Amino acid sequence: MILILMGVSGSGKTTVGELLAKKLGCGFSDADVFHSEGNIAKMHAGIALNDDDRWPWLAAIRAAIVDYRSKGETHVFTCSALKEVYREKLASPGETDVVFVHLTGTGELLAQRLAQRKGHFFDPHLLQSQIDLLEPPANAIVVDITPTPDEIADEVLRQLAARKI
Repeated sequence: MILILMGVSGSGKTTVGELLAKKLGCGFSDADVFHSEGNIAKMHAGIALNDDDRWPWLAAIRAAIVDYRSKGETHVFTCSALKEVYREKLASPGETDVVFVHLTGTGELLAQRLAQRKGHFFDPHLLQSQIDLLEPPANAIVVDITPTPDEIADEVLRQLAARKI
């Protein structure tokens, strides 16, 4: 099984993803490590990425997903995956073992979290551009980010079990 924690910046993808990987006893990959130096520089400068910036990044994540699937390994990934077309690049139709988990929260909570975050390249002023770009997924597990990260991870596991995945 491949889990992809998605949502806008500040939704807790990395924190919850690491907890889920620990609870599942599997590996974890943060989408940020797949970004090119150019993408990181743009975001650090407060410049939103465009689709041309995102295609190679998504292709690199997809290659890693294919690798873990081919080995039959459970793995947790994070990726904002804001548009349906991006999610289609990460998971092919019929891949029932690739599950998106959409972490959601209010704009106020997300902005507060970003303001408290230290040492990350994402410019908090880009949050609204991500919110505007977000196309909520139709078939994802959806979890509110208001509870603690541990409670969020447990809710993801509960919903996975309910889906018998």
